[in-house]
Amino acid sequence: MLLPDMPPDVRFHLLSRTEEALRFTFEAKRQALGPYVVERWGWDEALQRRTHQARFDEKPFFAIVLDGRPVGTVSVMRFDDHIRFGEFYLFPDSQRRGLGSRVLRHCLSLADAHGLPVRLEHLKWNPVGTLYRRHGFAVVGETEIHLLMERTPATPPAASR
Repeated sequence: MLLPDMPPDVRFHLLSRTEEALRFTFEAKRQALGPYVVERWGWDEALQRRTHQARFDEKPFFAIVLDGRPVGTVSVMRFDDHIRFGEFYLFPDSQRRGLGSRVLRHCLSLADAHGLPVRLEHLKWNPVGTLYRRHGFAVVGETEIHLLMERTPATPPAASR
């Protein structure tokens, strides 16, 4: 699934499977998610790199580019019955400025156009859950460390009305 840009200032670049892209996405994860990982387990560099490599290999990653500057990552995948949203990491200097809400609303509008629910997961103790709840997500399950959330489409697809 491709992500259309958000004119005038936000663009999404589908990242190739290169070492440079892997480094960029890992650094975004380290800076955005790292403090919440450290809080619970400390930072095991080798484990984090292996985990990230596996996710990088299985999902499309997009660079979020604001005014020409890469400020984070997101992964959006379309399945037959839902859209999977994840790997949503903004560098700290781009957080708490409304960009996360804008990107999330943009992705949700794409899901709504297809009449599909959006699913995601996040660490239970990561305050990003507040952002997701504000945008209509509800907890539908949990693991030992993650909350599983889903948001139903805001409107049915035009063909089914």
